[in-house]
Formats: sequence, structure tokens, C-alpha cells
Amino acid sequence: MNRQAVGVLTAGALLITLVPSAAAAQGHPGNRYGAERPGHPYGEGDLQRDVNAVRATGATGVLAEVQTRRDAHVARAGVADLKTRRPVPWNSYFRLGSDTKTYTATVALQLVGEGRLRLTDTVEKWLPGMVGGNGNDGRRITVMNLLRQTSGLNDYVTVDLDEDDLTPEAYRMNRFRVTTPHQQVAAAMTKAPAWLPDAANPAAETRWGYSNTNYVLAGLIIEKATGNPWAQEIHDRVIEPLGLRHTMTPGTSAYVPQPSAAAYTRFPGRKELTDTSVTVGGGADGGIIATTGDHGAFLRALMSGRLLKPAQLAQMKQTVTTGDELFGRYGLGLAWRPAAGCDGGVWFHGGTSFGVVSESGVSADGRRAASVAVSTLRFGDEQDAQDRASLRLVDNAVCAPAPG
Repeated sequence: MNRQAVGVLTAGALLITLVPSAAAAQGHPGNRYGAERPGHPYGEGDLQRDVNAVRATGATGVLAEVQTRRDAHVARAGVADLKTRRPVPWNSYFRLGSDTKTYTATVALQLVGEGRLRLTDTVEKWLPGMVGGNGNDGRRITVMNLLRQTSGLNDYVTVDLDEDDLTPEAYRMNRFRVTTPHQQVAAAMTKAPAWLPDAANPAAETRWGYSNTNYVLAGLIIEKATGNPWAQEIHDRVIEPLGLRHTMTPGTSAYVPQPSAAAYTRFPGRKELTDTSVTVGGGADGGIIATTGDHGAFLRALMSGRLLKPAQLAQMKQTVTTGDELFGRYGLGLAWRPAAGCDGGVWFHGGTSFGVVSESGVSADGRRAASVAVSTLRFGDEQDAQDRASLRLVDNAVCAPAPG
């Protein structure tokens, strides 16, 4: 199953996985960090060109932001609502989907740096008896395996997924349905794992398989290690220190704050787009809502060393081969791919929710970041073209040459 199908189903049988200033809401926020400098290597015109290219693949609406240490540019294309045809709002809120995993991994690594958690700790140590049955064994899965997606655990999202789950009717039936992390893990335990890490050294496992279950467990371990909900730890350790005023964890709410673009999904075998804006999101595996500006600021802060100690940032960047063309190599909640013009490649993750695809990337030194929110999800070749256009935008923006 492709990344879109895996990411778009998060809670229940079929759920994948704040208000700007009045001035910004009324018009183009422009160059947020100062006047545009002559000779800027990737300016608003370049960004608008690449945003238009994403829109040209058939997406209903696109919003993108590029940040450097000195300035920022935003661009949009398409509409926020197919009924009113109003433009995509500046500073729109959108579901990050699996981009949430980078935030969760960051908090886990902060706890490692504080000596409150070890990457070699087993799931069994922190969550006794939770991972077991049908060949699953929490004694042979470490925190490292969870964060790097090398546990072999089944994805709770796809354990019993069939074609009938991906329909407008099933979406409407399940959009308010909430499942707890314990229920999600229990669902994953109904099937045998794809593999078990080596009992002698499970943290060294390099076989890779994407599973939202890994990050559900990581969130539960964060809660056990701190005594606080994972969302509180993300707020206290990431959102508040960075001043991310437009980043939130909505819990079981099925709604996205305004302004926001409507999220549209074309389900397999259907010609029409379905408005899938209302849906319960995920948890530690995919529950954050943000803006392109806030998400870019988070990525830049992360890679600049503001959130993790050098040792933990280095651990996050230790990757394994995924065999997935889009993911490239996967570290601890962060992926890497080579890109023309970037000696250090592009660090990224990506996320998909019903009707929303988040693509972003940041340079290895944190100097440049790009965040793209596309309010359309389809399946097959149309989605592939949309994703590739978004990735080209990110690579163009992040790998632009330094100004002379």
C-alpha cells in the first residue's frame, strides 16, 4: 500500500493518519522577515511558479511557505472551497498527519538526553504486557526500533483494511469515531509481526516497515516516562518554547480551526471529490494541526540544534534504507533524500490525512525550510503527480544557492 493509503487512515476502521493576525488574514503576508533582498536565489516568483505546478496536477488548493534565516515567502493557488471558490486563506491551518512523528521523536530524544529514557529500553520495560501474542514480543522491540520504524509490528490502520473502508459512505460513518491508543495497539497485536528484531541486539535492526503502531507506542512510553500526556509534553517542550502560536494538538476534536481550506478526497473508483474536512485525527502518530509557517519554524529549529543536544540530533540522523522511493532513508522520526544542489540532502517526513497532504523539507543546517499544504488527496497516478510536484517545490526551495 502506498504512503497515501497508509497515512490517510488513523482512528477507527477508517481514519488514517491558530487564528492569524487581522492584518495577515486580510491580505498577502508578504516577506515576513524583512524586505526582499536583490538577487535572492528563490523568491516569491519562483515559489509561485512551483505552487502553480502543484495546482496544475489537479489539486483544489495549495499553500506553501519558504523560510530562511533572513526572510520568508508564501504563495497560494487554487481555491479553499469548491462551492464559494474563495481563495486559499493565508496562514491556513491544516492537519500535519504523519509529520507529527517528527515532533514525537523529538520529545522522546529530549528524554534520552535527560537520561530519563534510553533508546535501548524495550517496550516491555515501559509497557509491560502490551506488545505480545501472535508472535509479537515487546521484549525484543526497543525505543530505537519504534522511532526508526524497524520493529516489524503491523500497522493498526491496515490490519483489517479492505476496499469497502475507502468509500465516502464509510468516511461519513466513521469520521467522529475515536479509538484509544490501547485499542490501536491491541488491533495490531491480532496479526503476527513481519519480523522480530534480533534478541541479542534488537536496537541494531535495519529491516524497515512503516507502521503507525510504532508511534502510538512511543507516545505511550513518553507518557509513562513523564507522567504527562504526550500532547502536554509536545506543548511544553516544543510548541511553547518556540512560540508556535498556530500549532495545536486537537485531541478527539474532528474540526480544524479557521481559517482553513476544505479538504477533498477522491476515493478509489469514484469520479467526484468528497469534502473530508471533518474527521478525528491521530495521536502521537499523526494528530498535530499547524500552519506552514509554524511547521517550517519547527523544522528549522530542530536542525539548527535548538531542540536537541548534539548527540541526540546525531542519533536522529542515523538512517536505514527503506526501499521506498519517496522516503529514501529513515532516521528517528525523520527521513532523508539526496537532492540536486544540496550537499547535505533534504531532511523531511511528510504526512497524509483525509483530504490533506503535507510535504516539507529542511536543509541539514536548518538555514532553509519549505512547507507545503495541499488540500486534495487522490489515489494512483494523479496523487503520484501531485506528490512529485510538491517534492520538486521543496527541493527547489531548500537547495537554492546561497545569495551572493
